[in-house]
Amino acid sequence: MVFFIFLTLVKILGLVLPLLIGVAYFTLAERKILSSIQRRRGPNAIGIYGLLSPLSDGLKLLLKETIIPSNANKFLFILAPILTFVISLMGWSIIPLSYGMVFADIPLGMLYILAVSSLGVYGIIIAGWSSNSKYAFLGSLRSAAQMVSYEVSIGFVLVSILVCNGSLNLTNIVMGQQECWYIFPLFPLFLIFLVSILAETNRHPFDLPEAEAELVSGYNVEYSAMGFALFFLGEYANMIIMSSLTTIFFLGGWLAPSIFSFVPSVIIFSVKTLLFIMFFIWARAAYPRYRYDQLMDLGWKIFLPFSIGYLIFTTGILLGFGILSPSFL
Repeated sequence: MVFFIFLTLVKILGLVLPLLIGVAYFTLAERKILSSIQRRRGPNAIGIYGLLSPLSDGLKLLLKETIIPSNANKFLFILAPILTFVISLMGWSIIPLSYGMVFADIPLGMLYILAVSSLGVYGIIIAGWSSNSKYAFLGSLRSAAQMVSYEVSIGFVLVSILVCNGSLNLTNIVMGQQECWYIFPLFPLFLIFLVSILAETNRHPFDLPEAEAELVSGYNVEYSAMGFALFFLGEYANMIIMSSLTTIFFLGGWLAPSIFSFVPSVIIFSVKTLLFIMFFIWARAAYPRYRYDQLMDLGWKIFLPFSIGYLIFTTGILLGFGILSPSFL
C-alpha cells in the first residue's frame, strides 16, 4: 500500500513538474515570438537569449508581498487562484502522450474533460466576487458567460467525434484515426473547435474578461504575488491542455505517417501540440479584440447552429452508408 502511494506520487510529480516548466517557458516563447512579429528584441537580459527570464519572474512573484484588500472575503479571495490552478492540472491526468503513457486511462475521458473545463469558471467567479471590486466582478461575469457559451459548441463538436469513433476514451479516439485523421472529414468542426478554445481560455481576440482598457485587467485586478502567479499558470496550463486535446481529437494524437516511424511517439505528439500553441500566440499578435456582443453572437448564432447541423449531417452520412448502427443512437 505504501509502495502504491509512493508510486502514484512519483507519477503525479512526473506529470506536474514538466508541465510547470513547460508553462514557464511558454511565457518566454510567447514574449519572444510577439517581439519578433512586432520587430523588437523581447526579453534578452537575464541569461543567454533571456532563457532565465521565466525563473526570475517566478522568483519575483514568490518573494512579493501578498496584499489582500480590506473589504475582500479573505478566505474565498485566497481560495480562488488555488482552485483555478488545481483545476487546470486535473485535466492532464487523462491526456495520453503515447499508447499506454497516461496517468489514468478512464473509459469516459471525454466527459471528464468537459466536466473539468466547466469547473474552471468557478475559480474566476469566486475571484471576481470575493475581491469586492466592480472591475473584478464585471470581468468574472463576462468570463462565466463567455465560457458557458462556447462550451456548448465544444460539446456538440465532441459529440460528432463520439459518433465517428463510438468511444469516449481518449486513447480509443486516437487509435480510431489510424486510417484517417478526423481533421479531414470534420474540418469545419475543427475550425469551430479551434476558435472556441480561444474563447474558452479567455485569449485574444476573445480576452474580454481581461480587457485592460475597460476593466483594468478584469477578475484578477486585485491580485498580486503568488495569487496572480497561480491565475497566470492556470491560464497557460489550460492553453497547453487545449492544444493537446485538439491534437488528440483531430490530428491523430501520437500517430504519424509511416515515413516518420523512427520518431518517438511522444515527440510526434509534442510537435503537433506546439503547432497549436503557436496558433494561440499568433492569434494574440494578429487580431484585434472582439466587442462583447460580437463574441456572444458568434457563439450562439453561428457556431452553435452550425455544430448541431454538422452533427446531424455526420450522423446521417454514417447511417446511410451503414457505418453507424441505429442501435448506437
